[in-house]
Amino acid sequence: MFLPQETIRRKRDGQTLSQTEIAQFIAGLTDGSVSEGQAAAFAMAVFFRKLDNAERVALLRAMTGSGTVLDWSREALGGPVLDKHSTGGVGDKVSLLLAPVIAACGGYVPMISGRGLGHTGGTLDKMGAIPGYQGQPDLHRLKGVVRRVGCAIVGATDDIAPADRRLYAIRDVTATVESIDLITASILSKKLAAGLDALVLDVKFGSGAFMPCRDLARELAVVLVRTATQAGLPTRALLTDMDQVLGTSAGNALELRECLAILAGGAADGRLWRVTRALCVEILLLSGLAGTAASAGALVDQALATGAAADRFARMVAVLGGPPDLIERPDRHLPAAPVIVPVPPLRPGVVVAQDARALGLAVVTLGGGRTRPQDTVDPRVGLAGMAAVGTPVGADRPLCFLHAADRAAAEAVVPLIRNAYVIADTAPAAADPVAEQIGG
Repeated sequence: MFLPQETIRRKRDGQTLSQTEIAQFIAGLTDGSVSEGQAAAFAMAVFFRKLDNAERVALLRAMTGSGTVLDWSREALGGPVLDKHSTGGVGDKVSLLLAPVIAACGGYVPMISGRGLGHTGGTLDKMGAIPGYQGQPDLHRLKGVVRRVGCAIVGATDDIAPADRRLYAIRDVTATVESIDLITASILSKKLAAGLDALVLDVKFGSGAFMPCRDLARELAVVLVRTATQAGLPTRALLTDMDQVLGTSAGNALELRECLAILAGGAADGRLWRVTRALCVEILLLSGLAGTAASAGALVDQALATGAAADRFARMVAVLGGPPDLIERPDRHLPAAPVIVPVPPLRPGVVVAQDARALGLAVVTLGGGRTRPQDTVDPRVGLAGMAAVGTPVGADRPLCFLHAADRAAAEAVVPLIRNAYVIADTAPAAADPVAEQIGG
Protein backbone atom coordinates (compact mmCIF):
# COMPACT_ATOMS: atom_id res chain seq x y z
CA MET A 1 0.00 0.00 0.00
CA PHE A 2 1.32 3.44 -0.99
CA LEU A 3 1.46 6.00 1.83
CA PRO A 4 2.68 9.44 0.65
CA GLN A 5 3.78 10.39 4.16
CA GLU A 6 6.18 7.45 4.27
CA THR A 7 7.86 8.58 1.05
CA ILE A 8 8.13 12.10 2.48
CA ARG A 9 9.54 10.80 5.75
CA ARG A 10 12.20 8.70 4.03
CA LYS A 11 13.41 11.62 1.92
CA ARG A 12 13.19 13.97 4.92
CA ASP A 13 15.53 11.63 6.78
CA GLY A 14 18.01 11.56 3.90
CA GLN A 15 17.21 8.11 2.56
CA THR A 16 17.28 7.18 -1.13
CA LEU A 17 13.87 6.71 -2.74
CA SER A 18 13.25 3.82 -5.10
CA GLN A 19 11.95 4.24 -8.62
CA THR A 20 8.64 2.72 -7.48
CA GLU A 21 8.25 5.15 -4.57
CA ILE A 22 8.87 8.14 -6.81
CA ALA A 23 6.54 6.82 -9.52
CA GLN A 24 3.76 6.26 -6.97
CA PHE A 25 4.19 9.72 -5.50
CA ILE A 26 4.02 11.43 -8.90
CA ALA A 27 1.01 9.31 -9.87
CA GLY A 28 -0.70 10.50 -6.70
CA LEU A 29 0.27 14.08 -7.49
CA THR A 30 -1.34 13.70 -10.91
CA ASP A 31 -4.61 12.04 -9.83
CA GLY A 32 -5.04 14.20 -6.71
CA SER A 33 -4.58 11.50 -4.10
CA VAL A 34 -1.47 13.34 -2.85
CA SER A 35 -2.61 16.45 -0.99
CA GLU A 36 -1.25 20.00 -1.38
CA GLY A 37 0.42 19.72 2.01
CA GLN A 38 2.08 16.43 1.11
CA ALA A 39 3.32 17.80 -2.20
CA ALA A 40 4.74 20.85 -0.41
CA ALA A 41 6.45 18.63 2.17
CA PHE A 42 7.94 16.48 -0.59
CA ALA A 43 9.27 19.55 -2.42
CA MET A 44 10.86 20.86 0.79
CA ALA A 45 12.38 17.46 1.61
CA VAL A 46 13.94 17.31 -1.88
CA PHE A 47 15.12 20.92 -1.54
CA PHE A 48 17.11 20.15 1.63
CA ARG A 49 18.09 16.48 1.15
CA LYS A 50 18.55 16.55 -2.67
CA LEU A 51 18.30 13.62 -5.09
CA ASP A 52 21.02 11.38 -6.45
CA ASN A 53 21.32 10.63 -10.17
CA ALA A 54 19.06 7.59 -10.10
CA GLU A 55 16.36 9.42 -8.12
CA ARG A 56 16.57 12.39 -10.48
CA VAL A 57 16.10 10.20 -13.54
CA ALA A 58 13.22 8.34 -11.85
CA LEU A 59 11.50 11.65 -11.02
CA LEU A 60 11.99 12.87 -14.58
CA ARG A 61 10.55 9.70 -16.10
CA ALA A 62 7.58 9.69 -13.74
CA MET A 63 6.74 13.32 -14.49
CA THR A 64 7.16 12.75 -18.24
CA GLY A 65 4.83 9.75 -18.07
CA SER A 66 2.17 11.63 -16.10
CA GLY A 67 0.62 12.77 -19.41
CA THR A 68 0.85 12.25 -23.15
CA VAL A 69 4.25 11.52 -24.69
CA LEU A 70 4.31 12.49 -28.36
CA ASP A 71 5.12 9.70 -30.81
CA TRP A 72 6.44 10.90 -34.15
CA SER A 73 7.09 7.46 -35.65
CA ARG A 74 3.92 7.51 -37.77
CA GLU A 75 4.46 11.03 -39.12
CA ALA A 76 7.14 10.06 -41.69
CA LEU A 77 9.02 13.26 -40.99
CA GLY A 78 12.25 12.42 -42.76
CA GLY A 79 14.45 14.04 -40.13
CA PRO A 80 15.14 14.20 -36.39
CA VAL A 81 12.82 15.86 -33.87
CA LEU A 82 14.81 18.59 -32.12
CA ASP A 83 14.37 21.44 -29.66
CA LYS A 84 16.13 24.03 -27.54
CA HIS A 85 15.38 25.28 -24.05
CA SER A 86 16.60 28.47 -22.40
CA THR A 87 16.62 29.18 -18.68
CA GLY A 88 15.44 32.68 -19.59
CA GLY A 89 16.79 36.20 -19.78
CA VAL A 90 16.00 39.76 -20.77
CA GLY A 91 15.58 40.15 -24.52
CA ASP A 92 16.08 36.41 -25.09
CA LYS A 93 14.41 35.92 -28.46
CA VAL A 94 16.65 33.10 -29.72
CA SER A 95 13.76 30.64 -30.15
CA LEU A 96 12.12 32.82 -32.80
CA LEU A 97 15.22 32.47 -34.97
CA LEU A 98 16.42 28.99 -34.02
CA ALA A 99 13.20 27.09 -34.77
CA PRO A 100 12.87 28.16 -38.43
CA VAL A 101 16.64 27.90 -39.02
CA ILE A 102 16.75 24.30 -37.77
CA ALA A 103 13.64 23.47 -39.80
CA ALA A 104 15.37 24.85 -42.91
CA CYS A 105 18.38 22.62 -42.10
CA GLY A 106 16.30 19.42 -42.09
CA GLY A 107 15.19 19.20 -38.46
CA TYR A 108 11.64 19.15 -37.06
CA VAL A 109 11.05 21.46 -34.09
CA PRO A 110 7.94 21.10 -31.86
CA MET A 111 8.95 24.03 -29.66
CA ILE A 112 6.67 23.96 -26.61
CA SER A 113 7.29 27.32 -24.94
CA GLY A 114 6.18 29.18 -21.86
CA ARG A 115 5.06 32.64 -20.81
CA GLY A 116 7.23 35.18 -19.04
CA LEU A 117 7.22 35.76 -15.30
CA GLY A 118 9.19 38.31 -13.30
CA HIS A 119 11.92 40.18 -15.17
CA THR A 120 12.28 37.65 -18.01
CA GLY A 121 10.11 37.46 -21.11
CA GLY A 122 8.39 34.37 -22.49
CA THR A 123 8.50 33.07 -26.06
CA LEU A 124 4.76 32.40 -26.08
CA ASP A 125 4.08 36.03 -25.14
CA LYS A 126 6.15 37.20 -28.10
CA MET A 127 4.23 34.98 -30.51
CA GLY A 128 1.03 36.22 -28.88
CA ALA A 129 1.73 39.68 -30.34
CA ILE A 130 0.91 38.26 -33.80
CA PRO A 131 -2.79 38.84 -34.61
CA GLY A 132 -4.70 35.61 -35.14
CA TYR A 133 -1.82 33.35 -34.15
CA GLN A 134 -3.13 30.26 -32.37
CA GLY A 135 -0.38 29.51 -29.88
CA GLN A 136 -1.99 26.55 -28.12
CA PRO A 137 -3.21 24.05 -30.72
CA ASP A 138 -4.20 20.56 -29.71
CA LEU A 139 -1.62 17.81 -30.11
CA HIS A 140 -3.08 16.54 -33.38
CA ARG A 141 -2.78 19.97 -34.98
CA LEU A 142 0.69 20.48 -33.50
CA LYS A 143 1.88 17.29 -35.21
CA GLY A 144 0.35 18.41 -38.49
CA VAL A 145 2.06 21.81 -38.40
CA VAL A 146 5.45 20.29 -37.58
CA ARG A 147 5.03 17.74 -40.39
CA ARG A 148 4.04 20.38 -42.97
CA VAL A 149 6.28 23.28 -42.00
CA GLY A 150 9.11 21.81 -39.92
CA CYS A 151 8.53 23.90 -36.82
CA ALA A 152 5.80 25.10 -34.48
CA ILE A 153 6.30 27.54 -31.60
CA VAL A 154 3.39 26.88 -29.25
CA GLY A 155 2.39 26.56 -25.60
CA ALA A 156 1.97 23.36 -23.63
CA THR A 157 -1.45 21.74 -23.52
CA ASP A 158 -2.92 20.10 -20.43
CA ASP A 159 -1.82 16.74 -21.86
CA ILE A 160 1.91 17.48 -21.50
CA ALA A 161 3.51 16.59 -18.13
CA PRO A 162 0.51 17.55 -15.94
CA ALA A 163 2.41 16.55 -12.79
CA ASP A 164 4.90 19.31 -13.50
CA ARG A 165 2.16 21.92 -13.63
CA ARG A 166 0.94 20.99 -10.16
CA LEU A 167 4.39 20.62 -8.63
CA TYR A 168 5.60 23.91 -10.13
CA ALA A 169 2.67 25.81 -8.63
CA ILE A 170 3.52 24.32 -5.23
CA ARG A 171 7.22 25.17 -5.58
CA ASP A 172 6.30 28.75 -6.43
CA VAL A 173 4.55 29.27 -3.07
CA THR A 174 6.88 27.19 -0.87
CA ALA A 175 10.26 28.80 -1.66
CA THR A 176 11.54 25.66 -3.39
CA VAL A 177 11.77 27.03 -6.95
CA GLU A 178 15.58 27.13 -6.73
CA SER A 179 16.00 23.36 -6.19
CA ILE A 180 18.23 22.12 -9.04
CA ASP A 181 16.68 18.65 -8.77
CA LEU A 182 13.15 20.02 -9.18
CA ILE A 183 14.19 22.50 -11.87
CA THR A 184 15.74 19.62 -13.82
CA ALA A 185 12.62 17.47 -13.66
CA SER A 186 10.41 20.44 -14.58
CA ILE A 187 12.40 21.49 -17.65
CA LEU A 188 13.18 18.04 -18.99
CA SER A 189 9.80 16.36 -18.39
CA LYS A 190 8.18 18.63 -20.98
CA LYS A 191 11.02 18.03 -23.44
CA LEU A 192 10.91 14.25 -23.08
CA ALA A 193 7.13 14.40 -23.45
CA ALA A 194 7.64 16.19 -26.78
CA GLY A 195 9.26 13.02 -28.14
CA LEU A 196 12.60 14.63 -29.01
CA ASP A 197 15.62 12.96 -30.60
CA ALA A 198 18.04 15.61 -29.29
CA LEU A 199 17.99 18.76 -27.16
CA VAL A 200 20.26 21.77 -26.74
CA LEU A 201 20.11 23.93 -23.60
CA ASP A 202 20.92 27.62 -23.24
CA VAL A 203 21.78 28.03 -19.55
CA LYS A 204 22.26 31.70 -18.75
CA PHE A 205 24.17 33.51 -16.02
CA GLY A 206 24.52 37.19 -15.16
CA SER A 207 22.36 40.02 -13.87
CA GLY A 208 19.45 39.30 -16.20
CA ALA A 209 19.42 35.54 -15.68
CA PHE A 210 17.44 33.30 -13.34
CA MET A 211 20.79 32.20 -11.88
CA PRO A 212 23.16 35.22 -11.77
CA CYS A 213 26.14 33.17 -10.52
CA ARG A 214 28.09 31.39 -13.27
CA ASP A 215 29.12 28.52 -10.97
CA LEU A 216 25.49 27.76 -10.09
CA ALA A 217 24.49 28.00 -13.74
CA ARG A 218 27.24 25.53 -14.63
CA GLU A 219 26.06 23.17 -11.87
CA LEU A 220 22.53 23.30 -13.28
CA ALA A 221 23.78 22.73 -16.83
CA VAL A 222 25.82 19.69 -15.79
CA VAL A 223 22.88 18.15 -13.94
CA LEU A 224 20.49 18.85 -16.84
CA VAL A 225 22.79 17.29 -19.42
CA ARG A 226 23.60 14.26 -17.25
CA THR A 227 19.96 13.59 -16.31
CA ALA A 228 18.59 14.03 -19.83
CA THR A 229 21.28 11.77 -21.27
CA GLN A 230 20.65 9.06 -18.68
CA ALA A 231 16.94 9.28 -19.47
CA GLY A 232 17.73 8.58 -23.13
CA LEU A 233 17.66 12.11 -24.58
CA PRO A 234 20.99 13.22 -26.13
CA THR A 235 21.61 16.71 -24.76
CA ARG A 236 24.24 19.44 -24.77
CA ALA A 237 24.28 22.83 -23.06
CA LEU A 238 25.91 26.19 -23.62
CA LEU A 239 26.57 28.63 -20.80
CA THR A 240 25.79 32.10 -22.13
CA ASP A 241 26.18 35.57 -20.69
CA MET A 242 23.11 37.53 -19.59
CA ASP A 243 24.89 40.51 -18.02
CA GLN A 244 23.38 42.61 -20.79
CA VAL A 245 20.17 42.43 -22.79
CA LEU A 246 20.34 39.95 -25.68
CA GLY A 247 19.80 41.91 -28.87
CA THR A 248 18.62 45.49 -29.16
CA SER A 249 15.08 45.18 -27.81
CA ALA A 250 13.06 43.99 -24.82
CA GLY A 251 9.28 43.77 -25.08
CA ASN A 252 7.11 41.34 -27.00
CA ALA A 253 6.21 43.03 -30.30
CA LEU A 254 9.55 44.85 -30.37
CA GLU A 255 11.52 41.61 -29.99
CA LEU A 256 9.40 40.02 -32.69
CA ARG A 257 10.18 42.94 -35.02
CA GLU A 258 13.90 42.53 -34.35
CA CYS A 259 13.79 38.84 -35.28
CA LEU A 260 11.66 39.44 -38.38
CA ALA A 261 14.22 41.99 -39.58
CA ILE A 262 17.03 39.42 -39.20
CA LEU A 263 15.01 36.75 -41.01
CA ALA A 264 14.28 39.25 -43.79
CA GLY A 265 18.00 39.83 -44.37
CA GLY A 266 18.90 42.40 -41.74
CA ALA A 267 22.13 42.54 -39.73
CA ALA A 268 22.98 39.21 -38.10
CA ASP A 269 26.33 39.97 -36.52
CA GLY A 270 25.56 40.88 -32.91
CA ARG A 271 25.35 38.93 -29.64
CA LEU A 272 21.85 37.66 -30.44
CA TRP A 273 22.92 35.96 -33.64
CA ARG A 274 26.17 34.72 -32.06
CA VAL A 275 24.21 32.84 -29.37
CA THR A 276 21.56 31.64 -31.83
CA ARG A 277 24.14 30.38 -34.33
CA ALA A 278 26.15 28.57 -31.63
CA LEU A 279 23.04 26.76 -30.36
CA CYS A 280 22.03 25.83 -33.92
CA VAL A 281 25.49 24.40 -34.57
CA GLU A 282 25.31 22.27 -31.40
CA ILE A 283 21.91 20.82 -32.24
CA LEU A 284 22.91 20.04 -35.84
CA LEU A 285 26.03 18.23 -34.62
CA LEU A 286 24.19 16.37 -31.85
CA SER A 287 21.43 15.20 -34.20
CA GLY A 288 23.76 14.12 -36.98
CA LEU A 289 22.45 16.67 -39.48
CA ALA A 290 26.02 17.96 -39.75
CA GLY A 291 29.33 16.19 -39.23
CA THR A 292 31.58 19.10 -38.29
CA ALA A 293 31.18 22.51 -36.65
CA ALA A 294 32.24 24.15 -39.92
CA SER A 295 29.62 22.33 -41.99
CA ALA A 296 26.95 22.99 -39.35
CA GLY A 297 27.77 26.70 -39.36
CA ALA A 298 27.60 26.78 -43.15
CA LEU A 299 24.14 25.18 -43.09
CA VAL A 300 22.90 27.73 -40.55
CA ASP A 301 24.29 30.68 -42.50
CA GLN A 302 22.79 29.34 -45.73
CA ALA A 303 19.35 28.92 -44.13
CA LEU A 304 19.38 32.58 -43.18
CA ALA A 305 21.01 34.00 -46.31
CA THR A 306 18.76 32.17 -48.81
CA GLY A 307 15.54 33.12 -47.02
CA ALA A 308 14.75 29.46 -46.26
CA ALA A 309 14.43 30.19 -42.53
CA ALA A 310 12.20 33.20 -43.22
CA ASP A 311 9.98 31.01 -45.39
CA ARG A 312 9.59 28.44 -42.60
CA PHE A 313 8.67 31.14 -40.09
CA ALA A 314 6.15 32.73 -42.47
CA ARG A 315 4.51 29.39 -43.24
CA MET A 316 4.31 28.50 -39.54
CA VAL A 317 2.58 31.79 -38.75
CA ALA A 318 0.11 31.41 -41.62
CA VAL A 319 -0.77 27.77 -40.84
CA LEU A 320 -1.44 28.73 -37.22
CA GLY A 321 -3.80 31.55 -38.14
CA GLY A 322 -1.51 34.57 -38.42
CA PRO A 323 -1.00 36.90 -41.42
CA PRO A 324 0.96 35.29 -44.29
CA ASP A 325 2.82 38.54 -45.06
CA LEU A 326 4.05 39.22 -41.52
CA ILE A 327 7.74 39.26 -42.48
CA GLU A 328 7.20 41.58 -45.43
CA ARG A 329 4.80 43.93 -43.63
CA PRO A 330 5.35 43.74 -39.85
CA ASP A 331 4.16 47.30 -39.28
CA ARG A 332 0.79 46.46 -40.83
CA HIS A 333 0.15 43.66 -38.35
CA LEU A 334 2.11 44.11 -35.12
CA PRO A 335 0.75 46.41 -32.40
CA ALA A 336 2.66 49.64 -31.78
CA ALA A 337 2.83 51.81 -28.67
CA PRO A 338 1.35 55.32 -28.97
CA VAL A 339 4.25 56.97 -27.11
CA ILE A 340 7.91 56.59 -28.15
CA VAL A 341 10.49 58.48 -26.10
CA PRO A 342 14.28 58.59 -26.57
CA VAL A 343 16.18 58.13 -23.30
CA PRO A 344 19.43 60.14 -23.30
CA PRO A 345 22.22 59.15 -20.88
CA LEU A 346 23.07 61.13 -17.76
CA ARG A 347 26.43 61.95 -19.38
CA PRO A 348 28.06 61.32 -22.77
CA GLY A 349 30.54 58.48 -23.10
CA VAL A 350 30.63 54.76 -23.78
CA VAL A 351 28.39 52.08 -22.25
CA VAL A 352 30.57 49.84 -20.09
CA ALA A 353 27.83 47.87 -18.27
CA GLN A 354 24.10 47.22 -18.14
CA ASP A 355 21.96 45.98 -15.28
CA ALA A 356 19.94 43.59 -17.42
CA ARG A 357 17.59 42.67 -14.59
CA ALA A 358 16.73 46.32 -13.96
CA LEU A 359 16.01 46.82 -17.66
CA GLY A 360 13.76 43.76 -17.63
CA LEU A 361 11.88 45.12 -14.65
CA ALA A 362 11.49 48.43 -16.48
CA VAL A 363 9.66 46.54 -19.23
CA VAL A 364 7.46 44.88 -16.60
CA THR A 365 6.71 48.31 -15.10
CA LEU A 366 5.57 49.50 -18.53
CA GLY A 367 3.13 46.56 -18.64
CA GLY A 368 5.23 44.35 -20.91
CA GLY A 369 5.65 41.53 -18.39
CA ARG A 370 3.95 39.92 -15.45
CA THR A 371 4.71 39.41 -11.77
CA ARG A 372 1.82 36.95 -11.30
CA PRO A 373 0.74 34.21 -13.73
CA GLN A 374 -2.71 35.78 -14.13
CA ASP A 375 -1.38 39.23 -15.13
CA THR A 376 -2.13 40.49 -18.65
CA VAL A 377 0.69 41.74 -20.88
CA ASP A 378 0.73 44.76 -23.18
CA PRO A 379 2.59 43.51 -26.29
CA ARG A 380 3.23 47.06 -27.58
CA VAL A 381 5.50 48.35 -24.86
CA GLY A 382 9.19 47.91 -24.15
CA LEU A 383 12.64 49.17 -25.09
CA ALA A 384 14.09 49.32 -28.60
CA GLY A 385 17.38 50.43 -30.11
CA MET A 386 19.15 49.62 -26.86
CA ALA A 387 22.79 50.68 -26.65
CA ALA A 388 24.95 47.61 -26.04
CA VAL A 389 28.13 47.53 -24.00
CA GLY A 390 30.85 49.30 -25.98
CA THR A 391 28.42 51.69 -27.73
CA PRO A 392 29.00 55.48 -27.62
CA VAL A 393 26.03 57.43 -26.22
CA GLY A 394 25.24 61.10 -25.80
CA ALA A 395 22.60 63.76 -26.39
CA ASP A 396 22.13 62.59 -29.99
CA ARG A 397 22.74 58.90 -29.23
CA PRO A 398 20.16 57.72 -26.69
CA LEU A 399 20.42 54.70 -24.41
CA CYS A 400 17.25 53.37 -26.03
CA PHE A 401 13.82 54.31 -27.31
CA LEU A 402 11.10 53.73 -24.75
CA HIS A 403 7.74 52.48 -26.12
CA ALA A 404 4.92 53.18 -23.65
CA ALA A 405 1.14 53.18 -23.44
CA ASP A 406 1.09 56.82 -22.27
CA ARG A 407 3.40 59.71 -21.39
CA ALA A 408 3.09 59.22 -17.62
CA ALA A 409 4.18 55.59 -17.86
CA ALA A 410 7.17 56.60 -19.98
CA GLU A 411 8.28 59.33 -17.58
CA ALA A 412 8.08 56.95 -14.62
CA VAL A 413 10.44 54.47 -16.26
CA VAL A 414 13.10 56.86 -17.65
CA PRO A 415 15.05 57.05 -14.34
CA LEU A 416 15.06 53.24 -14.06
CA ILE A 417 16.65 52.94 -17.49
CA ARG A 418 19.28 55.62 -16.89
CA ASN A 419 20.29 54.03 -13.59
CA ALA A 420 20.63 50.63 -15.30
CA TYR A 421 23.48 51.89 -17.50
CA VAL A 422 27.10 52.56 -16.52
CA ILE A 423 28.83 55.13 -18.73
CA ALA A 424 32.57 55.75 -18.89
CA ASP A 425 35.11 57.29 -21.26
CA THR A 426 36.77 54.10 -22.54
CA ALA A 427 35.11 51.10 -24.15
CA PRO A 428 35.68 47.72 -22.49
CA ALA A 429 37.09 44.73 -24.36
CA ALA A 430 34.43 42.79 -26.26
CA ALA A 431 33.44 39.49 -24.64
CA ASP A 432 32.02 36.39 -26.31
CA PRO A 433 28.47 35.79 -25.00
CA VAL A 434 29.00 32.02 -25.39
CA ALA A 435 31.13 31.20 -22.37
CA GLU A 436 31.28 27.41 -22.19
CA GLN A 437 29.98 24.12 -23.59
CA ILE A 438 28.67 21.35 -21.32
CA GLY A 439 28.50 17.83 -22.75
CA GLY A 440 29.74 16.49 -26.05
